[in-house]
Amino acid sequence: MTSRFLAGAAALAFAAAASAQPYPTKSISLYVPFAAGGPTDTVARALGVAMGKALGQTIVVENVPGAGGTIAPAKLKGANADGYTIMLAHIGMSTAPALYRKLPYKPLEDFEHIGQVVDVPMTFIARKDLPPNDFKGLVDYVKANKDKVTLANAGLGAASHLCGLLFMSAIQADLTTVPYKGTAPAINDLLGGQVDVLCDQTTNTTSYIKSGRIKAYAVTSKTRVDSLKELPPAAEAGLPGFEVNVWHGVYAPKGTPKPAVDRLVSALQQAIADPGFVQKMAELGSQVVGKEKATPDGLRTHLRAEIDKWTPIIQKAGVYAD
Repeated sequence: MTSRFLAGAAALAFAAAASAQPYPTKSISLYVPFAAGGPTDTVARALGVAMGKALGQTIVVENVPGAGGTIAPAKLKGANADGYTIMLAHIGMSTAPALYRKLPYKPLEDFEHIGQVVDVPMTFIARKDLPPNDFKGLVDYVKANKDKVTLANAGLGAASHLCGLLFMSAIQADLTTVPYKGTAPAINDLLGGQVDVLCDQTTNTTSYIKSGRIKAYAVTSKTRVDSLKELPPAAEAGLPGFEVNVWHGVYAPKGTPKPAVDRLVSALQQAIADPGFVQKMAELGSQVVGKEKATPDGLRTHLRAEIDKWTPIIQKAGVYAD
């Protein structure tokens, strides 16, 4: 009886000691709402390395694609709130409430907000033989040929879809949109001349622009992008006030313990200051956010503002998914 009691006490003591170990004590899963090889996946893998180094643990990227990026947040909502499952999601967290009538989660209420990570500008690109040679010329051409010009996108709710909606709203012209199941097939058809125009992230388009295989007209950020300095901001080149950045943020399940959230925030802060991560993002045309944005309040405030921005645009366009 005494030996059993001692063995039981030892087991309880071991369990208590294990639970008292500082977080994290094992690898962390990082959900990505899109397929491997895409722009969000690229950011996630670089971020996973940088945050993992800061945490002293491996961060394993888990791609959870489907339903316009809404499956991963729904899965995160139901995950254990223990700090070992997190998610990197982009601007789609702010547009999904307007796009989906039956969204199974509330972006502002159902998650712990860790912080913003990067802003990814977009680029206006076109098939190589499209006549205009500058962005103002592109705007004029599209307006004059609105019944003929085709505007590609990577599917409902994709960043390219959102940029296209804002573009059509800005020029007050409805174009023929051609949705694809991802960015890769959209760019392939643009390269082949099957579609005319695409607005997509620098992480997807920079290599094609530099190779000269497509025409590039402008970026959608306020200022020029270091890796594409030859391209003017759209707001300066023909569409005053036009700006679209595909921002990314880190989330955890609601109820994740505060010590774990604080540790994740600290790791994120270290990651955005990591020279390797900063350089990798710069090469992709992405802009790492400042420290004040890489916080729970920074992400929550920005998310709320983006929901307010995109909801009326999407509602006016009458675009919905069940």
